[in-house]
Amino acid sequence: MALEGKIAVVTGAAQGLGKGFSEILLKNGAKVALLDVAEVAGKSLKESLDEQYGPDRTLFIPCDVQSQQQFKAAIQKTVETFGQLDIFCNNAGIINEVDWEKAVSVNLMGVVRGTYLALEHMNKLSGGQGGVIVNIASIAGLGPLLSVPVYTATKYGVVGFTRAMADASKESGYGIRFNIICPSFVQTDILTAVYSPAKLGQFSHLLDSTKTLMEQHGVLDVSQVAEAFLQLVLDETKDGAALMVLSKGSQYLTFPSNI
Repeated sequence: MALEGKIAVVTGAAQGLGKGFSEILLKNGAKVALLDVAEVAGKSLKESLDEQYGPDRTLFIPCDVQSQQQFKAAIQKTVETFGQLDIFCNNAGIINEVDWEKAVSVNLMGVVRGTYLALEHMNKLSGGQGGVIVNIASIAGLGPLLSVPVYTATKYGVVGFTRAMADASKESGYGIRFNIICPSFVQTDILTAVYSPAKLGQFSHLLDSTKTLMEQHGVLDVSQVAEAFLQLVLDETKDGAALMVLSKGSQYLTFPSNI
């Protein structure tokens, strides 16, 4: 997929991985709608990107992925502004083992909600042009992180949902590729939450096991994950792919065949 003239939506775009994904899409010619609940950071990023790429390449829309109304309106505004939707990235995510229902709402329900809303505009069966949806999971979606069991569960859910949607799209003729990124620990604000007893609650005593994994895998720069994301967007042979990103390199994963 050549990105010149393509239209993308990135959730959780104001900082961290979302910012990295947005920037690499812009560098390669796409226009990007930046969705985030953090309005101050989002507007600041928009101003910075305007200086680099001009005001017509990006759109910042305050949006809480927990709200069907806000999410639907944000995607509709993107299509009305840019004319189409080709690339969708469900990136917004949190760690909160105390308010675990919010974690499920943002990390998993937000991905399902975003995917279904994007389908309304991208699905070839309903007049869309197809495209690619990349959902952001984690190595926690491949093996458990003991100090964050709910976060682990949500990321397992993202992996399973995305794989199922990839098969459903191929079987149904939606014309949309679905891929997953499973990065290890990344130098973002969410990494701070891993160390926060206020976020870990009853599982804070298990933090040492997570620290051991972090020492084993190292901490990624956002740019490393962004490059992996771009690969999944550009390579049209990747559909239903799960790409694990570690400090020592990236690896496509294989899963047991359906029974």
